[in-house]
Amino acid sequence: MEINIYQKVGSFAENKDIAKKIRIKEILPILDANSDIILDFKDVESATQSFIHALISDVIRKHGIEVLDKITFKNCNITVKKIIEIVIEYMQDHT
Repeated sequence: MEINIYQKVGSFAENKDIAKKIRIKEILPILDANSDIILDFKDVESATQSFIHALISDVIRKHGIEVLDKITFKNCNITVKKIIEIVIEYMQDHT
């Protein structure tokens, strides 16, 4: 299953409420069904740390850090990739 982030938030991913909605209505049900997921960041120029945190931190908290084996972060530019890495590192230190 693939989720196009740009279609939901545009080129700047900053709205935590949208991230939470994506997490609850799309990411968690897919993972709960034991399926893999692709988060496609094509055309997303930047994201806030709070957006990425709202998108994936609760997923990691509920499923453990190994859930990252089931999530692919696709088409991330260097900025978005760095923010995702920061959030993942934070979650590894605090779970």
